[in-house]
Amino acid sequence: MNILVTGAAGFIGSHLSERLVDLGHSVRGVDCLTDYYARSLKALNANELRDKGITLLQLDLAEDELEQVVQNVNVVYHLAAQPGISATTKFQTYVRNNLTATHRLLEAVKGSSSFQGFINISTSSVYGVNATGSEETEPKPTSYYGVTKLASEQLVLAYARDQGLPSCSLRLFSVYGPRERPEKLYPKLIHSILANREFPLFEGSEHHLRSYTYVGDIVNGLIVVLQNFDKCIGEIFNIGTDTAITTGEGIRIVEEIIGKSVKFARKPKRAGDQLRTHANIEKARTILGYNPTTTAREGLANEVEWYKKYVFGMIDS
Repeated sequence: MNILVTGAAGFIGSHLSERLVDLGHSVRGVDCLTDYYARSLKALNANELRDKGITLLQLDLAEDELEQVVQNVNVVYHLAAQPGISATTKFQTYVRNNLTATHRLLEAVKGSSSFQGFINISTSSVYGVNATGSEETEPKPTSYYGVTKLASEQLVLAYARDQGLPSCSLRLFSVYGPRERPEKLYPKLIHSILANREFPLFEGSEHHLRSYTYVGDIVNGLIVVLQNFDKCIGEIFNIGTDTAITTGEGIRIVEEIIGKSVKFARKPKRAGDQLRTHANIEKARTILGYNPTTTAREGLANEVEWYKKYVFGMIDS
């Protein structure tokens, strides 16, 4: 198949693109390469993709011409988005990069004769403070990110309902692993320990429950959707691990792997943060045969090794 992956130079997108090539697909990657975090880190991912023979185009889904980009494409994996719950990111930025970009991409593919499927990548943040229910649970997002990702998801499914556009949406849970964004918990934690710096810990966050899901298990989920796409059209699936740990437990595992304790700098509670995520994956397990297997210790050991080898010393934050 000819597959387009948006956000291909990012964390999950780069892993997915490589797996698709390994499975024999032809992959065209798109990434805006914004300055949300150090471009040097995305450049590492981009170089890995090019080494695998993946074409990577730098363009802005919210502005640039897309008809040529989707030409001859059979399936779209839409991962590109404005991530995070940063207080410094304006609401208009989330609307532009999550909702407007998705709308323009849908408009570009809907008239294509080669197009067969649109796989939208959503987030457990649409559920809000407690992300523990099934796909039937009422979404109650508490952040600009969650609100605009829910709107984007519903836009994709509206095209499925109203125009027959074959599509589905996947809600991912707390993804971690090699290539994770530097502002996320584990990269910041690993860097703080290795650099002997204080780690900023938001009030109460050590007690937050999370379905921390290794990126390899997430990619497995994205692949089984492609392999069973006829069962997925018009559907929403939770993709994550149904084994949850607290953030405090995750911190202790990283400390044990590195063999050194972290020094905390306590910070006020962060607005929009989730208190509990515990992925209910019965639907994906039953319909798709999805079965995540990586333990937190296994996955975090891989991330620590990657960070030491490729990132530590490159960034100073």
